[in-house]
Amino acid sequence: MINVLTEKIRRTKAPVVVGLDPMLTFIPDYIKKAAFAEYGETLKGAGEAIWQFNKEIINHVYDLIPAVKPQIAMYEQFGIEGLMAFQRTAAYAKGKGLVVIGDIKRNDIGSSSSAYAVGHLGQAQVGENAFYSFAEDFVTVNPYLGTDGVKPFMEVCKKEKKGIFVLVKTSNPSSGEFQDQLIDGKPLYELVGEKVAEWGDDLMGAEYSYVGAVVGATYPEQGKQLRKVMPRTLLLVPGYGAQGGTAADLVHFFNGDRTGAIVNSSRGIIAAYQQDKYADYGSDGFGAASRAAVIDMIADINGALDEAGKGRTS
Repeated sequence: MINVLTEKIRRTKAPVVVGLDPMLTFIPDYIKKAAFAEYGETLKGAGEAIWQFNKEIINHVYDLIPAVKPQIAMYEQFGIEGLMAFQRTAAYAKGKGLVVIGDIKRNDIGSSSSAYAVGHLGQAQVGENAFYSFAEDFVTVNPYLGTDGVKPFMEVCKKEKKGIFVLVKTSNPSSGEFQDQLIDGKPLYELVGEKVAEWGDDLMGAEYSYVGAVVGATYPEQGKQLRKVMPRTLLLVPGYGAQGGTAADLVHFFNGDRTGAIVNSSRGIIAAYQQDKYADYGSDGFGAASRAAVIDMIADINGALDEAGKGRTS
């Protein structure tokens, strides 16, 4: 699947993933009213509203981008109904030809880690039958428990030809409380990056490993260093836009051939109609506003990469 993702990035010329992280405050009132009219102001009504919202976003952006990234917490808060919306969203996105990155940030050891991996990437065995439960193509993984917590995911990835993105340097302000601590003169995030590169050597695709890394756009200098530490690792980059990361911050996350990174934007895309820039679309045109925001994001990133390329050749 890593080969599919990198090929889609090249073909679309859009190193962009849309984060499908729906909050009820993002969803236009007319969608919520329709869902609540059918199911009441219930968990099922919330799940239906989320599903209809996501479907409209996907319909407007699927031809522009290689991937979407639903964040499971936004669905889990509504219980089983939310998880059903998560499942429907993932299946619908895959049906539109998109790669699905499940932002689940799971971590455990032994059979628990294996169960997470099977549930989200593999097939659950039921007697003589096997079933995909959520069937994402990639998931995010927390490495805090070390190889014991990551290896079960790698085993499923090897079997299913799917992948993971390991948290290395996250975009949140307090990430440095642990990730920046020095160990023998190196920050912890760099040691984790070295381990990700090591894990990735055992699961290589044509150019990049099935073991990717999450590196926040809000830390460009760390990203520049980690690009060197993990040359064959695809970087999933959150923090662009609403969290403060800019396209200029991102250029060193990419390799010289403009591959090696895929940049996430969530609320900046799915709630674009609530921004002044896209307000003319109105709530009825929230899908079209999201499409316009994606086009602008692609142009912004490619423009920064073009400028960086001129600097390298001048």
